[in-house]
Amino acid sequence: MAHARLDSEPFTVPVTVRGYETDTQGHLNQAVYLQYGEHARWSLLKAAGIEQAALVASGIGPVTLEQTLRYKAELRSGDEVTVSCAFEWSDRKVFGVRQLIRKTDGTLAAELTGLGGIMDLSARRLVADPGGALRELATEPKLLGLE
Repeated sequence: MAHARLDSEPFTVPVTVRGYETDTQGHLNQAVYLQYGEHARWSLLKAAGIEQAALVASGIGPVTLEQTLRYKAELRSGDEVTVSCAFEWSDRKVFGVRQLIRKTDGTLAAELTGLGGIMDLSARRLVADPGGALRELATEPKLLGLE
């Protein structure tokens, strides 16, 4: 079950590392870290009241424009982690995304930072106000950092 943001605490979702997600060395495969980040982003949108079908029906969709992944500690099969997600809004067409993957003991395993946008699916261009576009669809915009 996902957890809502409490003032300064970001939205988090729990994940257990599965054996088939590991590489030959027993570490979590590098690509799976990105999947965990994607899972947390979609979970945050859903918690804020935005279903994927509603985005498509309104003619918009989130896009990842840039992503950086920094590994801090190894993860292995059976490790339980939380994946956080916080959007950082500006007055630009793009917004920041900050995500931390932490073991249950608090150890930081990975940090994901990136830039995202909201694409107009007909025009195939970024919308001018991505926060405003999501605010219109959200039932809980505060979870997205939007008031």
